[in-house]
Amino acid sequence: MNAAPVMADLPVTISEREVRSLLRYRELVPRLEDALGKFSRREVIQPVRCTVPLQKHNGFLGLMPTYMENDGVLSTKLVCFYKREDGSSLPSTQATVVLLDPEYGNVKAVMDGEVITGMRTAAVSAISAKLLMRPEAEVLAILGTGKQAISHYDVFTEMFSFKEVRVWSRSREGIDRFKRSVTGPVTPCVSVEEAVRGADAIVTVTRCTEPVLFGQWVKPGAHVAAVGACRPNWRELDDALMKEAVVYADSREGATTESGDIILSGAEVFAELGDVINGTKPAHREKTTVFKSLGMGVEDAVSAKLVFDQWKAKNSQP
Repeated sequence: MNAAPVMADLPVTISEREVRSLLRYRELVPRLEDALGKFSRREVIQPVRCTVPLQKHNGFLGLMPTYMENDGVLSTKLVCFYKREDGSSLPSTQATVVLLDPEYGNVKAVMDGEVITGMRTAAVSAISAKLLMRPEAEVLAILGTGKQAISHYDVFTEMFSFKEVRVWSRSREGIDRFKRSVTGPVTPCVSVEEAVRGADAIVTVTRCTEPVLFGQWVKPGAHVAAVGACRPNWRELDDALMKEAVVYADSREGATTESGDIILSGAEVFAELGDVINGTKPAHREKTTVFKSLGMGVEDAVSAKLVFDQWKAKNSQP
């Protein structure tokens, strides 16, 4: 006789507010470091992001499935991202993460992906800085003032002790909004050059599709975490910087498929962050380094699993 079917629990829905209350960098960062190492050891099944063009709306739908067999984690993220005009009130991204049971195939949880995307992206950038930035770094520059800029400010100031954080935006309103959204000091800058001259670490989280950061302005030995420009024909960094720097990525395959900064400059990806974590490639702290972040499904999977576990623990209490 066949065994009786197992009735799966109904999926839970976890809101943006709940995700924000449950996810903390101190728990997230070590889990992401572990996941990056596993990804580079080929212990994660994760195809390059599949994108569907939304031409009418100047955007794309991205599908990011991931299976971590040894960890029993199966998930996918659905993310819509758009090229918005400056001053647009419409969101540049919207994301949802679905966590499934890998044995039965049922959906366990559907959760807001905006907070997860912002925090896991910023956390991986901070991991790149932990591995590649010079330990005596004092000045951080952030180019952009949107949600990703805020999450990067939060985790970089939590993990490192910068004496100054400079911020640039195309608009004064953007800087004013950013300053209201963070709790620490900010030095507003009227130009990219002003923001990055002499900076030890630079984070680019812009909507730019043409280079905004030029190598001639970057201090030798600085570390750049390049987060924007996630399409093959979009760029934030110029050829001089890309060819001068030692380039790292979260996924070599993803970067050489999706990153205009790498594809159009002809730069070589030296290593994945996971290679450095695993000790198979060195961290060239003494050189100018670029970490090209595209974002990976495994980062969403680990984050969603952490949120779900925290949610279960919270709701199982008497």
